[in-house]
Amino acid sequence: MATYELNDAGVARCRELIDARQYVLDSEWSDVQPDAESQNAYLGRHTFAEYAVWHLGLTAGAADDTKARYAFAYGDFRRVHRSALIACVFRAAQWRHKEVELAAHDLLQHLDATSA
Repeated sequence: MATYELNDAGVARCRELIDARQYVLDSEWSDVQPDAESQNAYLGRHTFAEYAVWHLGLTAGAADDTKARYAFAYGDFRRVHRSALIACVFRAAQWRHKEVELAAHDLLQHLDATSA
């Protein structure tokens, strides 16, 4: 099993997007989650640094400029998805990645408070 570190830049960007009300409250993450083709298209127009901030986790040991380095996506490259944050909390809790789990939970609570 991979080990993940918290991506502080991703957490900060997610919070910024929530504060700017750039979010989707009702979606099926499995339907809107960027697939490999969408990720590659995004990387064709943006840097890996811009790609990185769409993820809450960093895969330990993976090279920075690879998709494998970034984990726990929280949005569709435009907006935060509440369903993505729920998926991040669940998956991180399931595999005991506590830092990512707690950050995703905090962001979910912030989203819910902001959107209320």
